[in-house]
Amino acid sequence: MVAESGKQCTENERRAAAMEMCSSGTVKMIDFKFTDVPGTLQHITYPAGRMCDDLLQSGVGFDASSIRGFASINESDMLLVPDINTAVMDPACKIPTLSVFCDVREPVTGERYEKDPRFIAQKAEEHLKSTGIADTAFFGPELEFFVFDSVRFDQNHHSGYYYIDSNEGIWNSGNNINGINHGHRPKHKEGYFPVPPTDSLQDFRSQCVLNLMEAGIECEVHHHEVATAGQGEIGMRYQTLTKMADQVMMYKYVLKNTAAAAGKTVTFMPKPLYGDNGTGMHVHQSMAKEGSNVFYDQDGYALLSQTALYYIGGLLEHAPALLALTSPSTNSYRRLVPGFEAPVNLVYSQRNRSAAIRIPVYSKSPKTKRIEFRPPDATSNPYLAFSAMLMAGLDGIKKKIDPGAPYDMDMFELPAKERDKIRNVPGSLEKALDALESDHDFLVQGGVFTNDFIDGWIDYKKRKENDYIRQRPHPSEFYLYFDA
Repeated sequence: MVAESGKQCTENERRAAAMEMCSSGTVKMIDFKFTDVPGTLQHITYPAGRMCDDLLQSGVGFDASSIRGFASINESDMLLVPDINTAVMDPACKIPTLSVFCDVREPVTGERYEKDPRFIAQKAEEHLKSTGIADTAFFGPELEFFVFDSVRFDQNHHSGYYYIDSNEGIWNSGNNINGINHGHRPKHKEGYFPVPPTDSLQDFRSQCVLNLMEAGIECEVHHHEVATAGQGEIGMRYQTLTKMADQVMMYKYVLKNTAAAAGKTVTFMPKPLYGDNGTGMHVHQSMAKEGSNVFYDQDGYALLSQTALYYIGGLLEHAPALLALTSPSTNSYRRLVPGFEAPVNLVYSQRNRSAAIRIPVYSKSPKTKRIEFRPPDATSNPYLAFSAMLMAGLDGIKKKIDPGAPYDMDMFELPAKERDKIRNVPGSLEKALDALESDHDFLVQGGVFTNDFIDGWIDYKKRKENDYIRQRPHPSEFYLYFDA
């Protein structure tokens, strides 16, 4: 919703435009979207005829006790107050629907709800301004994904399994599919950049890009990724912290619905396939003050300023705790395994992709200088993950944490004694949560996160997810131990 001249509308102009679309019949429905604490998009829809200016300003009620990580049953009434600046026509709906992201508020006091992930992201941006270090944080996540033709899974008292299929999967090279097998498929770990017909999802990703652009998300590139069976990536242009978190949620929503319309399914699960590349969310980050990139120094290592190096020091220092928010699933640690190409080494480097932090060197422009934190994945809640990374980086700047010397060599070729000196990311979700439990003071600075929120996150992840997996037999255990 922009002015005809291309100039961004004011909030009042956007609200007036939304009301006009509702009253004229251009919009039939208005969809209020928000994100629960673990990071799943939720929504409630109203007929456009019910919309009035008061409702857009005061919000709509919902039962917060039914939302994961939100309120208890005795304080369940909450309000969704739309941020009209996020309003777009929903590309996934056949009925003309205006989609808008919402902030969660307390109905009695009107104050923001402390457990609303979007509020945490907004507080992180305000905290950055209060430090005087910069006034804007930019984030550019690279969300990888798989496109499958079919997935089946179940877990009960007497069985547990998953079964994935993809016509593009190399395991189908010998199958007789309706009497036809075209034979063009990317082999394991050889899916990076092949042209069609080996890349069978070119048009699918292009359609995803068109749908994302229709939702107001500026896209820069799309391509097949390394793994077989439809691994891909669509690059979004960087944005400010909260806006990019909104876009990540819409990105996942649009891709899943585009896949459903095509008779396929998309997953952002970090490691759905054994023996092939996993799916990450490498997060590019930089900060600016009065329009100038504070990460740039023409005389610095990889053109990085001392501020940027301290920011890196904060990320590396707090990485074990950070991963409880940026890689927050048990499956995340099927991807983050030492000895492979995964970014498990807690060091930084220009160009080296086995380092946890990489400094891209494609361009020497001051505007493009940034760092890339590579361990995160898209099982994270982006509002929480981006906020946590910013807070770790700011703590590094505040305390002048030295990141040490860069590791530009192939770390897999180092002598064992040298490799042993390099810290690695935690080896499990449980270890990451333990690290967060003992190291979270940097997150509560400025009231961005609260101790209550962190305690609730640790309890939820340990009880609902880690223990769920820990208590159940794994199919491979039958292979290893049935004949014991």
